[in-house]
Amino acid sequence: MANPILQLLEALRNMFTCDIGIDLGTANTLIFVRDKGIVLDEPSVVAIRQEGGPNGKRVIQDVGLSAKQMLGRTPGNIVAIRPLREGVIADYDITESMLRHFIEKVVGRSFVFRPRIMICIPSGCTMVEQRAVQEAAEQAGARHTQLIEEPLAAALGAGLDIVEPCGSMIVDI
Repeated sequence: MANPILQLLEALRNMFTCDIGIDLGTANTLIFVRDKGIVLDEPSVVAIRQEGGPNGKRVIQDVGLSAKQMLGRTPGNIVAIRPLREGVIADYDITESMLRHFIEKVVGRSFVFRPRIMICIPSGCTMVEQRAVQEAAEQAGARHTQLIEEPLAAALGAGLDIVEPCGSMIVDI
């Protein structure tokens, strides 16, 4: 029999934490929160201000929709970039900052009750790319990060029985 105090602590933690599903896309990032549905659908764009010339410090100016609106309209020292290429991280630090911003926007800033996160990754992702996504999410504030391949997530979302030995075709457009 499990310790009742540990069960109570786990029940309290589950009351004050949330489970999040993230689709880190090259164009848009979607965030799903259990019992709430999709709560965030924003472009995967970050506006960066370069301080001290080309080799100086990079400062995050804006993230998401407001950063996308800056595309083509920024002064010389601010550049709007997409930190993901073909579904994988191209710029680790900027992706981590973008994830942190989106997570804080969805669940707020809490150092005690951090969310558990499941992130979709492309099926052809290497182990190094998978580890980079996992570490970026944990550095951005996740208590625990789990990765799932996009075709498997699409099959689950479509209601397909993934344990049944039958053929199914998933088309991710």
